[in-house]
Amino acid sequence: MKKRSVVIAGHRTSLSLEDAFWSVLKTLASERQMSINALIEQIDETRTGNLSSAVRTYLLKQALMRQPDGK
Repeated sequence: MKKRSVVIAGHRTSLSLEDAFWSVLKTLASERQMSINALIEQIDETRTGNLSSAVRTYLLKQALMRQPDGK
């Protein structure tokens, strides 16, 4: 588990994620030509619970949508 500082809407906060999630987050942000902070901010705008959980859930949904059957 790695804890990193991120900036969301101009405010610094920390986010704890496993290495695998940080790696996927970095890849997805790069594919979308945006910073990791910008992607996390986008996720934050629609979350209802804990930020770390929201990021994990978002990344899981994105991975599932990439599956051939889309499920």
